[in-house]
Amino acid sequence: MKHRLLLLIVLLSLPAWAEPHVKIRVGSKAFPESWILGDALTILAREAGAEVVHQDNMGATQIVYEALRQGKIDVYPEYTGTISEVFLKDLPHPTTGVMLDALARDRIGMSYPLGFNDSYGIAVRREVQEKLGVATLSDLARHPELILGLTPEFVGRKDGWAPLQAAYALKPQQLKQMQHELGYQALSAGKLDAVDVYTTDAQIARLNLVVLQDDKQFFPRYDAVLLYRADLPRRAPDAWGAMLRLVGQIGQEQMVAANARVVLENRTSQESARILLKECLGQESAPLIAARGWDWSSIGANTAEHLYLVAASLLVAIAAGIPLGVLASRSPLLASMTLTGTGLLQTVPSLALLAFLVPIMGVGLWAALTALFLYSLLPIVRNTYTGLTTIPGNLAEAAEAIGLTPLSQLLVVRLPMASPSILAGIKTSAVINVGTATLAALVGAGGLGQPILQGIALIDTPMILQGAIPAALLALAVQGGFDLLERFVVPRGLRL
Repeated sequence: MKHRLLLLIVLLSLPAWAEPHVKIRVGSKAFPESWILGDALTILAREAGAEVVHQDNMGATQIVYEALRQGKIDVYPEYTGTISEVFLKDLPHPTTGVMLDALARDRIGMSYPLGFNDSYGIAVRREVQEKLGVATLSDLARHPELILGLTPEFVGRKDGWAPLQAAYALKPQQLKQMQHELGYQALSAGKLDAVDVYTTDAQIARLNLVVLQDDKQFFPRYDAVLLYRADLPRRAPDAWGAMLRLVGQIGQEQMVAANARVVLENRTSQESARILLKECLGQESAPLIAARGWDWSSIGANTAEHLYLVAASLLVAIAAGIPLGVLASRSPLLASMTLTGTGLLQTVPSLALLAFLVPIMGVGLWAALTALFLYSLLPIVRNTYTGLTTIPGNLAEAAEAIGLTPLSQLLVVRLPMASPSILAGIKTSAVINVGTATLAALVGAGGLGQPILQGIALIDTPMILQGAIPAALLALAVQGGFDLLERFVVPRGLRL
């Protein structure tokens, strides 16, 4: 009887603890405002009882959207102007209904606006405005001598520099492209006269800048919204309902203040998000997180991710590169084809290669590993080819004279003789890979590039050093490791 009662209790409680577990992945782009909003969503969903992971600093718009489309993340903050001008560029001024229909084709939904508009603008230094009387973008056209600094994304956008230049007949004599925060630094130092800005940037007030009036109403509204996987409300209704509490609640001044806490006051995005939630929703904050500093646990985790990226891509490159080098040594035609092919791969800019791979392989680990593998091939292939084709002829003839098969000649004589050159090529690839792997953070693959990109976005040198110093030490460790390995791999008589 007791056993039956116990079984009944277990069966009655089964739905409660056997319910499928759902993990929510929040994404954000590579700038502070997106981090803050991502952290706010994470806090709300977590306090609703969900398990949440925030993948911050994922990169540019197309990369984060692709991650959402592929299901790598479930929700991230976006802007209506970006949706209109980047994803629906063939449709002039699409309505909200048109946006929803287009996003639905990718099984993506869009929330109502969160309450603030973060549009583009052009800002000038206060002294420039007062000296020249520049108040509007039309006024800017009359001063081509002013030096402009623009972000690469703004230059390439449909609602960016080219159409703005045409709309206002802007013909600056000097135009420089640079990262957003570096543009503010150059403006502060007097190296630039005007830069493109987001209207919620905290630096506008700190640097006493003047945002020029868009007198022809060129820039569309950039209302902040949430883009989410269409199945998220069904999979996690409580967490989704909690996140929707932000809709219509974040004012323009509140968002500017939240950005200022991170950019100007050196607070973490998590702390700023908690304060923002208290201001907008009246939600009591958990204990505040300390100001940014050296986070040794994050450094360790980033270094481990970085080492995995380098090791995995290098092992595959060795497995492919040495056979290709052997193949190249068989004839001049094969050598020309193999060395030219791997050489061409090396000439492709890393950012261009990543942009090409993301639509094919998606964001994250595989795109980064593929790019690193391709960049690792050339030194291994070339050094293998060089080592095998520079073996003294009399040694090769002796190996053949004693009756060794071609495979035995390769394994017993030729490869050991070429081992110093082959190992040097592998070492070169490994050291180059340590530096190149920092770019993996641009596609959400983590590694030591993560703190470097965040530090650049915040103009935070200590944060940059949290990625740069371990990367440099790792490169030295790799160099030393291969020097030690040479003692065991290269025959004693061939060591330098």
